Amino acid sequence: MTSINREWTRSKDDLVYAVKQLGFPAELGEQIAKQLGSPKAINRMTAYLAYEKPHSAEDIVDEMLAICSDIERWKQKKIAEEANEKYNEILYYGLGTEETSE
Repeated sequence: MTSINREWTRSKDDLVYAVKQLGFPAELGEQIAKQLGSPKAINRMTAYLAYEKPHSAEDIVDEMLAICSDIERWKQKKIAEEANEKYNEILYYGLGTEETSE
């Protein structure tokens, strides 16, 4: 098992444990971990559960959706930044199609 797999498994197990400690089924934790998809996001969810101690599954799912939304917003920001960088390169250097005359 690679270190990335171990980290993912540990994060998922911590999340499932936190969900069970709040009195919810382990399957809820499993599905949330699957939806979040990364140890960083899973750890963020686990921290939320430990700090807020939500009383309903709806609150847990709402937070999961908020985390997913934040991740998607971050991805879109990075895509826009990359596109802007490429655009600025074109403005500065041109398209490279001009021929030089000697």
